[in-house]
Amino acid sequence: MKILIYSPSFYPRIGGLESVVSSLAQEFTVLGHTVKLVSLTRANDNKMFPFEVIRNPAPQQLLQLADWCDVFFQGCVSMKGLWPHLFIHRPLVITHQTWYRRANGQCNWQDRLKHFVTRFATNISVSQDIAQALPAASTVIPNSYRDDLFYEMPDVERNRELVFLGRLVSDKGVSLLLESMARLKAMDLLPRLSVIGQGPEEQTLRQQAYDLNIAEQVEFVGPKTGLELTQLLNHHQIMVVPSMWDEPFGIVALEGLACGCVVVGSQGGGLKDAIGECGVTFPNGDVTALTAGLAGLLTHPKWLMPYRSRASAHLARHHAPVIAQQYSEVIEAAIR
Repeated sequence: MKILIYSPSFYPRIGGLESVVSSLAQEFTVLGHTVKLVSLTRANDNKMFPFEVIRNPAPQQLLQLADWCDVFFQGCVSMKGLWPHLFIHRPLVITHQTWYRRANGQCNWQDRLKHFVTRFATNISVSQDIAQALPAASTVIPNSYRDDLFYEMPDVERNRELVFLGRLVSDKGVSLLLESMARLKAMDLLPRLSVIGQGPEEQTLRQQAYDLNIAEQVEFVGPKTGLELTQLLNHHQIMVVPSMWDEPFGIVALEGLACGCVVVGSQGGGLKDAIGECGVTFPNGDVTALTAGLAGLLTHPKWLMPYRSRASAHLARHHAPVIAQQYSEVIEAAIR
């Protein structure tokens, strides 16, 4: 099968969609498919991939690629890449990794146009909530995580309580977590929190921790990657994902689970799908519910074990080859 992937954003840009597309392209290649990826992102290095990457193709070249492929695959709806279908008809398969709407929940004309496109495509959604937000039928296939990078290290002492991993922006809810820690302190519970990541809200969050008199419990460790990140996550008992907005999915939850953390996360959107039965969820923005969930786990450490015992089976459904095989079956059906 010849698969043409259109992903306007790709390496060297690093993000959720870029990682998902790269993983799928590599796994499609492992399955024996021929993959070519079109991107509008320029690159200054010559990093090699097991598939061909065509950057900023001329219109004629893009038409030739559309004629070459058996299926045209998009990572989310990209209007710039759809025009070849006016001339060369190939099955269109789109993976939907986010909402097509504004931050306030409303849809503008671009969002409505993207919804309209789904009626003419074979759709794959990263979570049930994303699928339900589309006007056309969609198969739900979750995201994978890097099991070669995120795993349990038995020799690492799990001697810290809470960890947050993500960008330090208001949508990610670190401010809510700090408020919850202040409430826990009023209950004579003094967990330590490691904040992994960076972002424009860092100084504001540091000041909030100071104002709440919990600064001595909170460590801002900055961004971490690779083995250092894996080891740090393995030191912790609970990962908190207190997103204020409805996450489309939540790969970070899978990464925490893989490193042996129990996950406490907001339940809106697809994050609850990523957590599964391996953690505790609470309504987005509800500091009282978050505090109650954390207090229960901190007061009764034995409650952590049932969640951890379910992680292996849950994570097995999110291995990259498993996810790619599900995608491949949907794509082959679209061609037939």
